[in-house]
Amino acid sequence: MRRCVTTLAILLSLLAGAGISFGKTTENKETPEMVKTGLETLPAEDAKTRYTTLTEADFRKVASRLGVEVAAIKAVVVIEAGPKMEGFWAPGVPVMNFDQSMYNKYKSKATSKGNPSEKVPTGLSGYALKEWTQLVAARKVTVDGANMGAFWGMFQIGGFNYKLCGCQSVAEFVKLMSYSELEQLELFATFIINSGMVNDLKNKNWSNFARRYNGASYAKRGYHTKMADAYKKFKGK
Repeated sequence: MRRCVTTLAILLSLLAGAGISFGKTTENKETPEMVKTGLETLPAEDAKTRYTTLTEADFRKVASRLGVEVAAIKAVVVIEAGPKMEGFWAPGVPVMNFDQSMYNKYKSKATSKGNPSEKVPTGLSGYALKEWTQLVAARKVTVDGANMGAFWGMFQIGGFNYKLCGCQSVAEFVKLMSYSELEQLELFATFIINSGMVNDLKNKNWSNFARRYNGASYAKRGYHTKMADAYKKFKGK
């Protein structure tokens, strides 16, 4: 099945274009058991925890592709997703923050119709229920516009950035965001490659990274210092 360009082959191709090489791919007879779970084939250990937590192997794999430290990626996660570093509020229901101003910006540009039968996912409460209630209300007007007006997953990537995440549509982006934390990590990797932020993360240039990732108000909100402190914490473990 065709999937978003967060696949290993395309990531390697992008990195190769940047002068980074990982050598030839060879068959590995010690590859762990694979479990089919829908969009992709995940290692068994990932399939068991797809909605709950990323494994250390997941972090190491993507960090190696990007040429960055695991601690640097975790520093971004903990600032964007909070101390629990979670990408889902319920199985299949990713962490999501609806932004009314972004929705207003993109709803007129969306070509998709609304879905009057859309319902808020069950099992949510508090803040999660509030955000998904807003999203569903917007989806009843225009699905794509609503999805582009929200920030998704443990890395809080705006739906309007779906192309930079290597997806052909915002619907594909949301589908992957809703699939597993590993997909969220892969989308993040592709996003920072296509946005030219890899070197800033590699060099721990937190001011530049935070400015490009969080916007012009990054300093006022202290994103750069928070990421720097989080990196030191994870690096020391």
